[in-house]
Amino acid sequence: MSIKIAVFSAKPYDKQYIAAALAAKKEDSSPATDGGPSDNPLDLVFHDFALGLDTVALARGAIAVCVFVNDVLNEAVLEALNKEGVRAVLLRCAGYNHVDLVAAERLGFFVANVPSYSPEAVAEFSVALLQTLNRHTHRAYNRVREGNFALDGLLGVTLHGKTVGVIGTGRIGLAAARIFKGYGCRILAYDPYKSDDFVKEDLGTYGELDDILPQCDFVSLYCPLTKDTHHLVNEHTLTKLKPGAMLINTSRGGLISTKAVIASLKSRHLGGVALDVYEGEGGLFYNDHSGDIIDDDELMRLMTFPNVLICGHQAFFTVEALTEIANVTLQNCTDYLLSHPCPNSLVRSHKLFVRRDSYPVRI
Repeated sequence: MSIKIAVFSAKPYDKQYIAAALAAKKEDSSPATDGGPSDNPLDLVFHDFALGLDTVALARGAIAVCVFVNDVLNEAVLEALNKEGVRAVLLRCAGYNHVDLVAAERLGFFVANVPSYSPEAVAEFSVALLQTLNRHTHRAYNRVREGNFALDGLLGVTLHGKTVGVIGTGRIGLAAARIFKGYGCRILAYDPYKSDDFVKEDLGTYGELDDILPQCDFVSLYCPLTKDTHHLVNEHTLTKLKPGAMLINTSRGGLISTKAVIASLKSRHLGGVALDVYEGEGGLFYNDHSGDIIDDDELMRLMTFPNVLICGHQAFFTVEALTEIANVTLQNCTDYLLSHPCPNSLVRSHKLFVRRDSYPVRI
């Protein structure tokens, strides 16, 4: 009997990399120590739909669900999953703000994430966004395709010597700080939990948010989304920014108050915004809506500004990151099914997986 894993929000690349990682695991696995191979291989069932209350039934018969950033795992969904017999939640991402961990622990769920997948990928993309916005590369590309080689309106600034605010100095923030230092930037950082590596490598100087914002030419966010960081960028913090400063976000959309950003852009205080994430992205990002009417007025308003650049949550999207996500997700699954300690577990206790035969499960 196979063990069913329901994979939600599955795109073609998810299927490709998860299937490849599973095949590699099967090739590398040694015979079971209990006397022979198991009759319980994993059965990955891929769903293009996001997980939500209306799609929980698709997980029926699965021991685990495998989800991404815009799947919904609130208390109601977790209770519905529990009734369907699901016992584990495998996150294909680092962030877990979309999971009600209190409810998950109460219901006995195993929940594990992928805490780090190529932080350099996100850091590099954030710098690419910054330079695209600063040097108007996207506008120049479109001009040239129309035979327009004029430079008017494409003036940027030299990054060397400018001050960059790095908000959040975890793995991604550190990687970004190293890149900015290579550009010759002065780095001011804010993080309630200071990084020893940031200090040891002399990457910059820590300060309070209100103190560093007025000094920054560019501000880039590398924070998790929590109750404390929700709308970290708001009407108050935006007024603290140096006039003309540019804002970059490759972390989570909820870090920024979209209404406050629009107001700051309209007043011409904020010099530009580059977003790879958006607080209302659920139901929009990762899908093709080119033939639809998008009824998100704030997103549509943002896209009318010439100094706003928006991408569809692709900063992580590299071969290395997808490989790491697939491998770690399957390892988390292995740890759960074999009752091994899982270093990526997000809850303190969970119901043990009960094997259907006397052999360890074959991954």
